[in-house]
Amino acid sequence: MKLAVFEWKGALHLGRVDAKAGTIERFDLPSDAVVAQGIVILIGRDLPRVSETLSLSDIALRAPIPRPRRNVFCVGKNYHEHAHEFASSGFDSSAAKGAVPEVPIVFSKVPESVVGPGAAIVMDASVSTAVDYEAELAVIIGKAGRNIAKRDALKHVWGYTIINDVTARDLQGRHSQWLIGKSQDTFCPMGPWAVTADEVDLSDTAVRCRVNGELRQDSNTGLLIFDVPTIIAAISNGITLMPGDVIATGTPAGVGIGFKPPKYLHPGDRVQVEIGGIGILENPVEAA
Repeated sequence: MKLAVFEWKGALHLGRVDAKAGTIERFDLPSDAVVAQGIVILIGRDLPRVSETLSLSDIALRAPIPRPRRNVFCVGKNYHEHAHEFASSGFDSSAAKGAVPEVPIVFSKVPESVVGPGAAIVMDASVSTAVDYEAELAVIIGKAGRNIAKRDALKHVWGYTIINDVTARDLQGRHSQWLIGKSQDTFCPMGPWAVTADEVDLSDTAVRCRVNGELRQDSNTGLLIFDVPTIIAAISNGITLMPGDVIATGTPAGVGIGFKPPKYLHPGDRVQVEIGGIGILENPVEAA
């Protein structure tokens, strides 16, 4: 099942998407609830009554969780080839401990960095001139838990969405940590919708990124260094995960910093992140 937040007639709504038919069923919900929580208000409850069916061409999709309740959890260097390309880039403050991490590297992006499909990734040249893309599968937590065992971790997953973990590489290197370079305004495109857990096969799901139609990243979740249960167990070690928490699971090789010379984003570019079982998240790049 695919659930989306969308704008229609000047207000935000929630609905169930039929991607093949190109339609969305609008739920009978107050728009103020949607603004606050997005699809999180549907987790753990029966679906509301459907008011009407609309064409996707008549609505504007927004991030499925427009404003997460707290920072988005992110995992760094979680594909072997990307771990090596980043360790050799000169921007990796963790490289002294080895290219491939022994335990998950966890950082975060502030909630205000989230934007939806079609929204611009805004580049402020006075702040950064080395803006990069990162295609990532994102986990949406559906059941609260602390010290979650790996064997139980997937019981806490409601579903998945797509995140482009946009990164200012120069800020990432300058500050020797990742929050500032990862949390710039508009640097967390999310969408195009959220899907329930049964829609994604974690052992074999394609993860791809194209910039202006050029395939840059082409991998599979079966190649994760730390799988989703391991990630959830690590993050919940002493931290209570809550319904609606979002975890970006890491990006594969092929990011801009991995090319020589680097292939950073520029105003006018279009970035497409495609993940099997979910869809395509597309965003243009614009100058501030």
